[in-house]
Amino acid sequence: MPEDVPEDVPEPEFQVTTAEHYKALAHPLRQRLLFRLGEPATTSQLAAALRTNKGNIAYHLGVLRDAGLVTPAGARQVRGGTEQYYQRVARIISFADHHPQADLPASFRAVADEIAAAEPGPFLVLRHIRLTPAQAEQVTATLAALVGQAEDADPGQPRYGMLLGLYRQRPDQAPGSPAAGDLRR
Repeated sequence: MPEDVPEDVPEPEFQVTTAEHYKALAHPLRQRLLFRLGEPATTSQLAAALRTNKGNIAYHLGVLRDAGLVTPAGARQVRGGTEQYYQRVARIISFADHHPQADLPASFRAVADEIAAAEPGPFLVLRHIRLTPAQAEQVTATLAALVGQAEDADPGQPRYGMLLGLYRQRPDQAPGSPAAGDLRR
């Protein structure tokens, strides 16, 4: 971002809780916009990065802004007008424990699109393990601490995405079934 545009510091965390939040996040392009808005960007910059037109970006930014997930982050004068910068309202966007299952496919599709475009290849691990409730709480606390402690490097450094989670496996996915195996990449 140019030096003449002030950078607002986003909140540390935003909790997705309302139907309006989930509706705004149900579209994969809006999720990809949130990924890109880890640093302030203009509609033109976002359109170029996501390979779509500015009108499409402007519409989806409006939906995110109306839901309270994106905020203006300054403006600058350019030939023919003013360029508005936008950014996420928080460094971390987390989901309430009771989020609707219908939003998961869109969320994971957007993350999968980001991972597929990642260079170098991503570090991915899926592991199924038996835990006591106390151990599950400890793992959750450790993951939350990891996310909270990770600090941004200087603006010239590459950006990385982190997707961390712990979920309870369905009882019908018994050990030894194809869905119960560990996967690494």
